[in-house]
Amino acid sequence: MVKIGIILGSTRDGRVSPQVGAWVKEIADKRGDAEYEIIDIADFKLPFLGEAGGDTSGVAAWSQAVAKQDGFVFITQEYNHSITGALKNALDFLREEWNNKAAGIVSYGSVGGARAAEHLRGILGELSVADVRVHPALSLFTDFVNGNEFKPSEHQVQSVNDMLDQVIPWATALKTIRN
Repeated sequence: MVKIGIILGSTRDGRVSPQVGAWVKEIADKRGDAEYEIIDIADFKLPFLGEAGGDTSGVAAWSQAVAKQDGFVFITQEYNHSITGALKNALDFLREEWNNKAAGIVSYGSVGGARAAEHLRGILGELSVADVRVHPALSLFTDFVNGNEFKPSEHQVQSVNDMLDQVIPWATALKTIRN
């Protein structure tokens, strides 16, 4: 069975990515087609890449957490028409650990986080991560209450399943070229 890491892409106080990630994992676990694990980049306390004197004690654990996955679901929120600095930094810390794996993107923001998802696709391509087409886009206006309480519309469950229907076979196929 393939291993899929659900990566929470924000580290700020008051973030809602843990709510979204838990919801995706709940849907995914019902499928029984992969092992799903939430990976919270906040847990690794990564310094800014290239910054002198930063605490790098979490980098090895971050590397191990990513390396053992066959694919990913990125939970990304839109900040200034892009992904968070924390997610970009976490992606940049590693290279080979990302290579030849599959990914889906669940985004949220005022326009469903679509601009963040498009930026993330470009970054993933450079890291040799094959991202899938189906993209659950959550709206701050219809899937959240007051911007901080996640209450997804019912149709979003199907969108997550459709995304996973693409991620799982891609992750399975790409695993064969890494072994």
